[in-house]
Amino acid sequence: MNNITENLPTNQYNLLAFENVINRFGTPNQMRMFDSYQNQKFNPFFDNGAWHGFLLPDKPENYAAFTGPMVIAQEYSVFLSEQLEQLQLIDLKSNKKINLADAEIKSYTLPGELHLKYQLNSFSIDLALYFISNRTAIISTTINNSSNANLNLALIWSGELLSKWDNKKQVAQAHQQWSPTISASANNVTFNFNRVQSTWELLLADNAQYQINRSIPAETMLTAETNSYKSKAKVTVLAQQQLTITTTQSYFHNEQEAKAEKIKIDKALSSPDQFITKSKQRWQKYLDGLLVNQNNKQNLIQHNSLTQQRVAVKALETLIGNWRSPAGNIKHDGITPSVTARWFNGLWAWDSWKHVYAIANLAPELARNNVLAMFDYQISANDKLRPQDKGMIIDAVFYNKDETRDDIGGNWNERNTKPPLASWAIWKIYQSTGDIAFIEALFPKLIQYHKWWYRNRDHNKNGLVEYGATKHPLHNNEQDQLTFEVHYNTTNQHKNIDLSNCKTLSTHQFKCAGEQLYQQVIQDGHYTKLDIGAQHGAAWESGMDNAARFGFITEKQLKVYAKNRYNNDIKRAQKDWQVRFFENRDSANKLLGYSINQESVELNSYLALEKHLLAKMARLLNNETLASQLDKSAEVLKQRINQCFYDQHSGYYYDLKITETPTTNTDVCQGELLTYRGKGPEGWSPLWANIADIDKAERVVASMLDEKEFNTVIPLGTAALTNPAYHADIYWRGRVWLDQFYFGIVALKNYGKNVQANELLTKLYKNAEGLSSDQAIRENYNPETGAVQGATNFSWSAAHLLMLYQEALVSDSVSQ
Repeated sequence: MNNITENLPTNQYNLLAFENVINRFGTPNQMRMFDSYQNQKFNPFFDNGAWHGFLLPDKPENYAAFTGPMVIAQEYSVFLSEQLEQLQLIDLKSNKKINLADAEIKSYTLPGELHLKYQLNSFSIDLALYFISNRTAIISTTINNSSNANLNLALIWSGELLSKWDNKKQVAQAHQQWSPTISASANNVTFNFNRVQSTWELLLADNAQYQINRSIPAETMLTAETNSYKSKAKVTVLAQQQLTITTTQSYFHNEQEAKAEKIKIDKALSSPDQFITKSKQRWQKYLDGLLVNQNNKQNLIQHNSLTQQRVAVKALETLIGNWRSPAGNIKHDGITPSVTARWFNGLWAWDSWKHVYAIANLAPELARNNVLAMFDYQISANDKLRPQDKGMIIDAVFYNKDETRDDIGGNWNERNTKPPLASWAIWKIYQSTGDIAFIEALFPKLIQYHKWWYRNRDHNKNGLVEYGATKHPLHNNEQDQLTFEVHYNTTNQHKNIDLSNCKTLSTHQFKCAGEQLYQQVIQDGHYTKLDIGAQHGAAWESGMDNAARFGFITEKQLKVYAKNRYNNDIKRAQKDWQVRFFENRDSANKLLGYSINQESVELNSYLALEKHLLAKMARLLNNETLASQLDKSAEVLKQRINQCFYDQHSGYYYDLKITETPTTNTDVCQGELLTYRGKGPEGWSPLWANIADIDKAERVVASMLDEKEFNTVIPLGTAALTNPAYHADIYWRGRVWLDQFYFGIVALKNYGKNVQANELLTKLYKNAEGLSSDQAIRENYNPETGAVQGATNFSWSAAHLLMLYQEALVSDSVSQ
C-alpha cells in the first residue's frame, strides 16, 4: 500500500486512521441525480482545483474502474458516465475473462487518493488515482504476478456516456443542443462536446472535451451512436514481477486548456512517479499543518480524540474538494460552497472569507488566491455599470457573468455584497504567513470597501449601518425608481390606491414603481403579498436570507403572532413584520442603492472588529496616524452598539428599526429595537467581536444556554425556540448553521464560559447526524433532531469545523 506517512515519525499520525472519512462509493446512472435538496447524489473525490472528480464502484459490474466522472460544466455539476474507463482482463492462455467479483476486494479512500485492490490466487490488480494538476488525474494500474509463470493478458478498457438526463428525460430531450462526438488514436480517447447554453442547467463551450490518455498503445473501436469505445492491448507480466500502466483523465472547458495541458500529460505518462509523489507531498503538508502543532511540533493526536481528528480531516477534504482553479471569469483559485449542490459552483464573498480563514495556515497560497478571486471584481470608480459602488465587493463570482455584463450566466450576482469579514480573513493570512506584502497590496482595497459601507449603507449618516441592495435592474427601473409587485384578492382591497401607472400582471396583481407609491401601499396595508426585488438583495447581503429579523414569517405563524399580540388584528401584526426601504442618494441626488429600515447589530459589530484589524494593518505599514483614528472610531462604535442595540428587559441584542424621521445625531439612539421579531444569532455577535459590556454579555449567555431558547439538541440555531417565526426546518429561522455556532462558541470563550462552550461542542459532535461517521458535512442541521439539511459537502460548515479544531476549541469530552 502506498502510504505517505511511511517516512514520518510513528508518533505523529497514521494515515490509515483517515481511510474513508467521506463515503465516496456510488455509480451514477443519469447525468443529474438530485436528492430533495437538489444535491447530486454521491460524494465524488475532487482535488487540486480540478473541474472533474471520481467515485469508488459500489457494484460488481463496475469493478476495476473509478466511477463517474462528475464534471463541472462551467457552473453545473453533472455525471458523464457510470464509468468512463473500466478495465477487463482476459487470460490469453485460457482465453477466459477474469471475474474480479471472485477476488478479495478492498476499495477505499485516503486523503488525496482513491484505491481499488483486487487480490486473486496468482496475481493482484491495484488501481490508484491522484490529481496531478488542476485539469488532470492520474491512474496507476499495477498488475502484480506472484506466480512462477508468465502471465499473458488482454486488457480491454471501455466507457460510454450516459444517455439519461434525470428521472424523466433523456439528455437529448432535456438539451436539444447536446451532440457529443468521440475520437481516438493509439494512446488517446477523447469525448468532444459542443456548445450548450442552458443558463440554469448546463453550460458548455464548443470544444469542451474529456480526454483519456494511456502509457501503452491500444486498438480502439468507437461506437458513435452510443458515444462509447473499447480499447484493447496485450501485455505480458513476467513471473514474480509487476507491470504498471499509467492513464490520465482530464476535463477541459475549451481547446486552449487542452493544448496548454498536453506537455504535462506527456511527462506524467512517461514519468508518473514524480507527479504522484508531488501529490502525496502536498497532502502530507496539509495533514502536517492540521494534525501536528507547528509551533512546538507536538502531535495533536495527544490532545484530541480520533473522532475529532477524523472530522477535521473530513472538513479539510471537503474544502480541498471544493477548490476550483481559474476558468472563465474566475481569475484566481478559490473555494466554492459545494461541488454537489446545484447552485454552488461559484465563489461567494462571505463564504470565501470563512474558507480563507480556515485554510490560511494549511494552504496559504490557496487562501491568498481566494481573496484575490473576490477582489478581482471590486467595483472601481470607472465601472461602466455601477461607479456609485466604488469599493464594493460583489456577492458572487462565477464562470460566466450575467446579462447586465452582457454574458449568459444566471448565478453571477451584483445585487448586493456580503458581511464585511474580508479584513478578518486577510489578517489571519498574515498571522499564518507573516506576509506583509500581501497586507500592503490589499490594505487600500480594504479601506475602500470599509468606506463603501458608510457611504452606501448608512441612510441617516449616524454611523450605524444597515444592510441593503444595490442599484440594479431587478431593484429599480431606468428612472431609478424602486420597483415592486403587489398582489390583492379583491378590488375593494386596493380601492384607495392609485395603481393606474402600474403594469397589470393578472387580476389584482400589479408591477409598480416609485418610492412614494410603495410607501402608500405599505401604509394602506391591505395587500395580500408584496414582493420587492431590493428586499431579496438585502436579505442576501446579510447572508441570512430569510431570517425573522428581516420580516420573514409564515402566514400561519403571523396569525398566531396576531392572536398573541394584537387580539387577532392581522393588519397590525403585518406592519410589525414589514421591512421598508430607504433610497440612499449622494449629494447630487443620484441613486446609490437602498437600505432596509433597520440598523444591524451584527453588521456594526463586524465593522467595529474590522476597524481594529485595519488599525493593526495600518501600524504594520507604519501609519500610526490612521491606526489611531481607526482605533478611536472602533471604540466609539463599540460604545454605540452597547448603547443602541441592547434591550434591558430581555437581556439581548437586536437590530434597531429606523424611525420615519431619522436623525443624523450620532450621540443618541433613535428608533425601535425589533424585540418582537425574536432572538437570533445576531444577538451574540457583539460577544464574538469581543465588544459587549460584561454585564450585557452575561445575560446574552444566559439565553444561549437556556434549553427553552438556544440550547437545543444541536445548540445555537438561527432562531430561538421562542421566536415567533421559529421553525426547525427553515433556512435561517431555526436550522443550525455552523458559522453561527462557531461564532457562538467563540463568544462564550471570550467571556470565560469555557465549560459551557465545551458542553455545547459535545452536543454538536454527539448529535449532528453523520458528522462523526462517513456522511458528507452538510449545510445545516435540525436543532431539535440533529438531522442533516441543505447542501452536501458544504465548505463553510467544514471551514468552521476546522476553526474549532485548529483553535483548540474542541472539547476533550467529545466522544473518543
